[in-house]
Amino acid sequence: MRWDGISEFVYVADYESFTRAAKELGISTAQVSRQISALEKRLNIKLLYRTTRKVSLTEEGRVFYQHCRGVLDGLDAAEQAVSNLQSKPQGRIKLTAPVTYGEQQLLPLINDFMVQYRDIEVTAFLSNQKIDLIDGGYDLAIRIGKLSDSTMMAKKLSRRTNFVCAAPAYLEKYGMPHSLSDLSQHNCLLGTRDYWHFIEDGKIDSGKNADKEKNLRVSGSVQYNSGHSLVDAALKGLGIVQLPDYYVQKYLASGELVSLLNNYREPEESIWAIYPHNRHLSPKIRLLVDYLAEHLV
Repeated sequence: MRWDGISEFVYVADYESFTRAAKELGISTAQVSRQISALEKRLNIKLLYRTTRKVSLTEEGRVFYQHCRGVLDGLDAAEQAVSNLQSKPQGRIKLTAPVTYGEQQLLPLINDFMVQYRDIEVTAFLSNQKIDLIDGGYDLAIRIGKLSDSTMMAKKLSRRTNFVCAAPAYLEKYGMPHSLSDLSQHNCLLGTRDYWHFIEDGKIDSGKNADKEKNLRVSGSVQYNSGHSLVDAALKGLGIVQLPDYYVQKYLASGELVSLLNNYREPEESIWAIYPHNRHLSPKIRLLVDYLAEHLV
């Protein structure tokens, strides 16, 4: 009896919905409700707040959920470990990632991965919008920068750096900016946002005084939602651009672009694989995540 209602409670907490929990468990909503009510009666604790619009955990429910979630994850892991002793990773992985990073960095590596693991299939949807993994049925997502969704598990895969750069021809004509305030005198090539990221004091300091990050509003004659087009504009001397390393590295190496304001460069951004907390990381997904962590630079 100690297990009665545990799965139902955890699934309701995960999805914040009796209906969704019932669907995932393959039982009726009424049965889910009965099991949780019996569990609350047995524990003599109210675990959930229920309204017509929302289900949320009580303070006691949050504590109980953390323990129950760990128990169920452990059980899932034990079953998965036994069932895969004699099998090899196979099946479909559904993931989402940012468009350009996915095209340039991620999908070529996934193609290499699939050459090695022919029994694994991959569906990838590239989008710069943050997609709800649970509603979309995704196994994992690749995200860049700070993570805001605490309901997801995350593994750091790599990192990226944003560079401010321009073509030598532009700098010969308009001069080189030496401080952030100088950018107001330059034509800044914009992406989807009208501000760039920097550290404020221009001193790279990993000691006690952490650098203060700054969003600086800039302007110019170009605004594209395409990194490739912004690189092209910079190469043709139209202005100064700020873009991630995977857009500009080869041009910086060749001298076609020059890196600027290096002392103000913001800290590296992390690149993450995230996946729903309520899903056990299956061998095929763990294999792909580990592969990406090993090969992404």
